Amino acid sequence: MQFQENSPLAIVLNDLFDHYKKNVSDVSKITDALVEKDVIQSEAEIVNDHIAFRTLGVPNLGIASFEKIFLAYGYSKRDHYYFEGKKLDAYWFSPPSPEFPRIFVSELIVSALSKEAQDIIYKYTSPISNDPVDTLDLQNGEEVAAFLQKPLWDLPTSVEYEALLSESEYAAWVIYNRYYLNHYTISIHELKDGYNTLEEFNAFLESIGVKLNTSGGKIKTSDDGLLRQSSTVSALYDASFADGKTLKIAGSYVEFAERSVLPEYKHLPKESIEVKHRRDGFETNNADKIFESTYTTQIKNS
Repeated sequence: MQFQENSPLAIVLNDLFDHYKKNVSDVSKITDALVEKDVIQSEAEIVNDHIAFRTLGVPNLGIASFEKIFLAYGYSKRDHYYFEGKKLDAYWFSPPSPEFPRIFVSELIVSALSKEAQDIIYKYTSPISNDPVDTLDLQNGEEVAAFLQKPLWDLPTSVEYEALLSESEYAAWVIYNRYYLNHYTISIHELKDGYNTLEEFNAFLESIGVKLNTSGGKIKTSDDGLLRQSSTVSALYDASFADGKTLKIAGSYVEFAERSVLPEYKHLPKESIEVKHRRDGFETNNADKIFESTYTTQIKNS
């Protein structure tokens, strides 16, 4: 997922991916194996279906703040999703042109948590008295890229992290990782025959030792059957906390999406199929299970 142009959006996306790739070993492992098996010639051929971010629903942050960046780059806000069990809201954003990925942004409904959890979160976020995105020059790609890698609040203690983890693994992930890229997504249907269905691609992944999220099954399927998704399980990495302790915590992961051609376009020859002819958007039930790629239960099972 590298863009050759020098627009602010391309600069931001390239920087996000560079940091993410360095810290998620499965990215290069999968890419290298695809090149070795002559599925692709280089990483540049991989089509990125979407990227995802996690946020906290507190004043001056959350989706209302985060979305300003990508709306300024021509993205359009689309459907709303609600995850009752996980206490999350989310929206997806369609790109200004097809070469760019969709964006999926979720937000923790902090007010739905216990007082103890809320107190921990507000301890760190309440000093943020203004929306930090409002101070950015959004047409300066380097400035925005740096902002997305910059901590917006202090490191929590290990005790606070574990208290959040016991109630909301999502809350714990965000309080430590902040705006770090949660995942990117390989468009499976864009690959060559033998690798362009999730059954085939998952078999390839497991053959190279990649562990898959099994929540809801290895393949999560939308009600209409036209959107199917799988994902890896996050690796653990050593994280240092404010009290000097180090814990192994979840990082990020890789997702895989297979978008089928919509029924009204089934008659089109394969070479005529474009993005607009395939199932768009997301599915609450699928996404609900994909979130668990960073959850303790999945990591321990792997």
